This record gives sequence, structure tokens and C-alpha cells, in this order.
Amino acid sequence: MKLCVIAGDGIGQEVVPQAVRVLRQLLPALQTVSAEAGWTTFLQQGQALPAATLAAARGCDAVIFGAVSSPAYAVAGYRSPIVQLRRELGCHANVRPTLSLPGCGARDGVNLLIVRENTEDLYVGEEQSDGETATAIKRITRSASRRVAETAFRLAAAGGRQRVTIVHKANIMPLTDGLFRDAAREVAAAYPQIAVDEMLVDTAALKLAQAPQAFDVLLAPNLYGDILSDLAAAFGGGLGVAASLNLGAQHAIAEPVHGSAPDIAGRGIANPVASLLSLALLLRHVWARPTLAATLEAAVRRTLADGIATPDLGGQATTGSFCDAVLARLG
Repeated sequence: MKLCVIAGDGIGQEVVPQAVRVLRQLLPALQTVSAEAGWTTFLQQGQALPAATLAAARGCDAVIFGAVSSPAYAVAGYRSPIVQLRRELGCHANVRPTLSLPGCGARDGVNLLIVRENTEDLYVGEEQSDGETATAIKRITRSASRRVAETAFRLAAAGGRQRVTIVHKANIMPLTDGLFRDAAREVAAAYPQIAVDEMLVDTAALKLAQAPQAFDVLLAPNLYGDILSDLAAAFGGGLGVAASLNLGAQHAIAEPVHGSAPDIAGRGIANPVASLLSLALLLRHVWARPTLAATLEAAVRRTLADGIATPDLGGQATTGSFCDAVLARLG
């Protein structure tokens, strides 16, 4: 097992090394390669995702990507490194679980999984403007839609889940969203043991806010999945504890959802839970180590349940001391 470690910007520089330290306890033979990406890298090298970093990522089984700062305005030559990395590594599905964690203000009884198509939709980045009218391309293909649906139903079956909800807006966009829905329905036919329903994205957002416990697996195009997964994170304790995994045929990227948090960067108090749980997803879904994944997740839960938390969750632990506590509970 070989992991490319990209800490990125801001608190990524703090949470990722600490989370990898915990992972090494579980996987003593783990090989790691460090690489650079992000806004700081762009300012220093003129590229947010240098060729050397991409080569390092391709040479590993998986990547842990910490956080990235992005300018709030257009900068010539700058492209989001995490979006580019997902595409370059063929990571077609973003997997975002939301669980009720102790001590995080989470809603009780939440255990849902959002699987989001990761390569197309409005995120293809094809925009044009004449200064008065701006146009963005929304691209949906049957092949990409089927591919992410296969991932969603495979994960649902493997995890013993009962229902997949296909999210779309085909009443307004029958060709694009209709294609996504129909492709997902085609895949669903091969999984008769899993119930399938569908929901318009605005209705899904309402019902998710009202009763997140009612959902099992949500399958969505890129934009809708991005928005709904952040909404769902609120019921699991917030973005500071939200994990994700970008899955592809050959590579995977473990990616904590939080941003670079420049307001607390460098203070050693950033919450490492999202990074730890992202690595647990990597253990379970990529390296086929479900027992180790469960061990790590249980240690994180016990740490939180024992009242040990970073300041964002009302505690006094540092990034390092929280990970020390997790290490002490791995046995």
C-alpha cells in the first residue's frame, strides 16, 4: 500500500500529517510519498497541481488531500487542484457518508450515504461570457451516469443498505437530468434486492433538512450532490468531521471536506476527525481492510464520546493531542 500525501493549504498542513501518523499505527508497512498542491503552490510554482505532484499521485494506490485555498476572483492560469486531480486520476464518484457522531451536536439516528457523480455536469468548467450574457455548459453522459450508478449500487449492496434514491430535476431538464435518471434506473435493474425511488432535488433538500434519518443512499449528479452532501454534513456534526472518498477504477483520493480555514491555520487546533474518517473510508473501500477501518472509526467515536474534542466542538484538545487520544484507543 502506497499513499501520496498532499497536505495542501492552511489547516491541511496540520490535520493530514497527524491523521497519517494514526494510519501508520494501523498499517506499519505503509509507504508514503509527500507532494505539493494548492494556492500556495500556485504562487510559488505557477501551477496549483504541478506535474511532479500528478506523477507522484499516479504512482500510488491512493491520495490523501488535505485542503485548498482558492482565490475569490478569476486568476489567470489557476485551476482548482482537487478538481483537476479527480479528473486526472479518473475518480468518477465522490462518496460522502453522514453518521451521528457523539459530542458533535449531530442529529440522532443519521446513517446516510451520498454518492455524487464527479466528472461532469456544470463542473466541466466550460463557460463563456461577452460581458452581458454568460453561459455554462451542463454535460451529462450515459456512460458516466451508469458508471457512478454502478458504484452507488455496489456500495449499497456491500454495506447492506436497503434503498437508493435517485436525485434529479428531470421535470425542468428532461434531456440532461432525464438521461442521468434513466441511466441510473438501468443499473438498478441488476440489483433487485435494493429498493429504488427518485426525488426532485428541491424536494430532496427539504426532506433532508426535515428528516435526514429517512434516507439511506442518495445518488446525484455533480452539482446537486455537492450541495446536498454539505447540507447532510450539518446533521453529522458539521464540515469539520465530514469525510469523503473519491473513487476511480485505478486510484482513489481520501478528502476531508472542510476548507483550509486560514483563520485558525498555524495554531494547532484544527479538527482532524474528517481526515481520520476519510482514511477509514480508504481502508474500507480501496485497501479492503474493513476491520481496520472499523477499528479506526470506533477509536474516533470513543475519543469524542469521552469528551475529548478540538475547540470547534467545544473542547480544548489540540490536533496532535486528539490524535494521541485516538491512538490510545486503537487497541
